[in-house]
Amino acid sequence: MDISRADGGSYTDNLIGTLLAIFGNVLVSISLSIQKYSHVTLAGTKDLRAFYRTKTWWCGLVLTSLGEAANFVSYAFAPLVLVAPLIAVSILTSSILGLIFLREKSKPNDFAKRYGLSFLGCLLTIGGTYLFVAFGPNSHEKLKAENIVKHLVGWPVLLYLLLQIITFCLLLYFYKQRGANYLVIILMLVALLGSVTVITVKAVSGMLVLSIEGTMQLDYPIFSVMFVCMVASVVFQARFLSQACKLYDSSLIASVNYILSTVLAVVAGAVFYLEFNNEDVLHICMFLLGSAFCFLGVFLITKTRKRTKSFEPYVTMDVVNGVPTIHDKGMVVQPDSNGSFSYGALVNNDGVAPAALPLNLEQPPVGSRSTDASRGRSDLKKD
Repeated sequence: MDISRADGGSYTDNLIGTLLAIFGNVLVSISLSIQKYSHVTLAGTKDLRAFYRTKTWWCGLVLTSLGEAANFVSYAFAPLVLVAPLIAVSILTSSILGLIFLREKSKPNDFAKRYGLSFLGCLLTIGGTYLFVAFGPNSHEKLKAENIVKHLVGWPVLLYLLLQIITFCLLLYFYKQRGANYLVIILMLVALLGSVTVITVKAVSGMLVLSIEGTMQLDYPIFSVMFVCMVASVVFQARFLSQACKLYDSSLIASVNYILSTVLAVVAGAVFYLEFNNEDVLHICMFLLGSAFCFLGVFLITKTRKRTKSFEPYVTMDVVNGVPTIHDKGMVVQPDSNGSFSYGALVNNDGVAPAALPLNLEQPPVGSRSTDASRGRSDLKKD
């Protein structure tokens, strides 16, 4: 370990890394809110790629890139166990921005219930963030290639990686072969991949910063290994997250994923980079207490968010004209399932069994219907 950074420069490095992580998470939250605003303003258009031509969407993309870059660099300055829990700042900022700018308001009767819990969650998140930043590890190691290899071949890390691989394979077996599409199983897979991601991101970021400072680290094989593992873990992590979003609500995913990912990231930092070795029991307990406050705060914030309803095209019956109508996607408000109509079938108000829709749903011209009616009346007169 480099003495100058561990002693004299450790507080400054921690401060730089913490501020970079907070700044990056705030930027990501602002960018997501801007992009969401762009999607909301274009909700009625049929062109699914119309937002690509808006300045707000591209502004959000640029801010996302800057925020993720700041998060990436923060791993080179601050300990892993400090940077990983700071994702709570992103959730906190998103909740505040959604309330102010996106006008996500509720009815007056449930205002206290919804926003009271959100306010309590914000306070817990802020207090927890202060605790684990103030009492977190204060020693930091320069991540040279030799130090990373030395950590990697140690028996605690090898045992940790072995247990992680076995757990991942078992969960993947139940998920793929047994069809266990439980949220905890999917997000545990995401968290296990996320622990690999934060380990490799810290290594790659640290070696890049040292190379920029003048100590070349990019020509070591361990840099290529860490970079490949980082990219692969990010890709597979995104795939599992997308599958979870198809099955469960995004608010529930956000809270559970934050808790599981943060726990495994802290364990990875403690085992791989030995970031709690120089800390006393009081500091460790206060750090864990702050993390627990953040977990509870994030849970309360995401618990009070509105649940989004998935939209499906549906068929309704125009009762006046007796003509079935197929509504286009996203153009009208989808009716409640407990109303007088059901999807794919027609149900009257008297509780009669559903009638199958005719194959030809096109409405005949008005002129043809009137001529048919006149012919029918003339035939009756002849009889």
